[in-house]
Amino acid sequence: MSDLWPRVAAVRDVRISVRLAALLFGALFAGTVHAAPGDNLKVVRELSSKVGPIVGSALACRDIARPRIQLIIEKFQGVIREASTLEADRDEVTRLLDRYVAEGRSMVTSGRIDCRAADRQLAGLEKSIASPPQTTSGLPEVRFGPPAAMAAIAPTQTLPPPMNVRGVTQSEIKFGIIIPFSGPVRETGRLMKLGIEAAFDRANESGGINGRMLKLVAADDGYDPNRTLDAMKQLYEKEQVFGFIGNFGTANAAMAIPYALERRTLFFGAYTGANVVRHDPPDRYVFNYRPSYAEETEALVHYLVKMRHLQPRQIAVFAQDDAYGDAGYAGVAKAFRTLGANDNAILRVNYTRNTVDVEPAVSQLKAQRIPIRAVIMVATTRAAAKFIEKAQEQLPGLIFANLSAVGASSLASELTLLGPRYTNGVIVTQVVPGVSGYSSLVLDYKNALAKYFPGEAPDYTSLEGYVSASILIEALKRVGPTFDTERLVDTLENIRNLDLGLGAQLGYGRAEHQASHKIWGTALDETGTYQAIELE
Repeated sequence: MSDLWPRVAAVRDVRISVRLAALLFGALFAGTVHAAPGDNLKVVRELSSKVGPIVGSALACRDIARPRIQLIIEKFQGVIREASTLEADRDEVTRLLDRYVAEGRSMVTSGRIDCRAADRQLAGLEKSIASPPQTTSGLPEVRFGPPAAMAAIAPTQTLPPPMNVRGVTQSEIKFGIIIPFSGPVRETGRLMKLGIEAAFDRANESGGINGRMLKLVAADDGYDPNRTLDAMKQLYEKEQVFGFIGNFGTANAAMAIPYALERRTLFFGAYTGANVVRHDPPDRYVFNYRPSYAEETEALVHYLVKMRHLQPRQIAVFAQDDAYGDAGYAGVAKAFRTLGANDNAILRVNYTRNTVDVEPAVSQLKAQRIPIRAVIMVATTRAAAKFIEKAQEQLPGLIFANLSAVGASSLASELTLLGPRYTNGVIVTQVVPGVSGYSSLVLDYKNALAKYFPGEAPDYTSLEGYVSASILIEALKRVGPTFDTERLVDTLENIRNLDLGLGAQLGYGRAEHQASHKIWGTALDETGTYQAIELE
């Protein structure tokens, strides 16, 4: 108990600071606080000590949308400029603010407050700006700047009540995502989340969805389907999310979808091309952006047979030993049947999920009487890279063809470390256009990435997340300020010929819950850079 009282006192002091900061901040922007010019800097210094820690703690929490924080910073910088015409005074207050921001970051990293409390603090400041106090009894009278400062961030309309919809408030729409925070596919999961956040941040900077900010809350299942249901419950029951976007993995989706359907909750843009998210007729609440694994594998089979002139018996499948691998293998078998080939003769070699144990699969390939010349790979990044490494050493000349779910950029990074002989010619199908291209959507995506996540390189997975989120954002805008899941689903099902600048139009219908059927072909060169290839 000896350390309990300091923590309690710290929490109490934070709450007092938030209330005081909100009161001061709201009054300043409303133009209702007045003082002599000589007192201006004194009050702004005091306000720095209240606002700075709130901004800093929010910056330490990745789940808090950056445009929300940036708005507070920009408005406070305006207050500083209005407080004094002397550059030296402005610099001194700015340095003071930076110090308090650093203290706020430290409060989160040291565990003195958590990110949920940081979010509440920030919301208090946002509320104070949107609905400033009309009186300031007990506060010194200080006026900074013109009343127009308030107009810059005031809502343009009064939003109707949110209909008591889970995850929707007057100021926010909250979505959940379940990804692996650890394990061999953690980087691909992180990139999916990053792309969605970039699209959300871009929308929020433009005023959100009818004045409501989009928020993404993440949970970890470690790519283990046995943990997925608990993660779904955490987000739905504890975090009270409106719906799910970008959930990662095929077997994981098989666990998550029944839970979402029972609760009539949106399950949008999952990172899987398996049939578990593509029932016929489609599940009402399940929508996809990406083409199916069957479409990707069919494109690869046709490419290898028609463009590379291989016989079907010369093509094998290297697959994860689970629902993901099964879905990819089924797509190859279907493509074989389309060509009139015997799908029973397809060689499938496996590896165990969440491992890089590929030696048995390579040994099986070596043992074949009819030499295998190409392998269609239904694998995750590290397993795919290890398989290419081992097979290249023991079976030189193999063609390696991967599905998009391998994580193109991560695979390139892994293979580049091994050397040019391992990268050159490795094929990956893509469900988005090349990240080095100049289509309008790709440019929008790169601009958003540079602005909200500086230092992050453009990537096929994060671009997919960005596209999926952009479709959802368009539907949310169309449904209007008063909505629920049923209205949003109806709106999605009526989106036709949506042009986001991909070079392919997107859309849904009552019998079609997959937005895109377009597949792009890419192959790595010796430098580990993807080059476009024609698949047909």
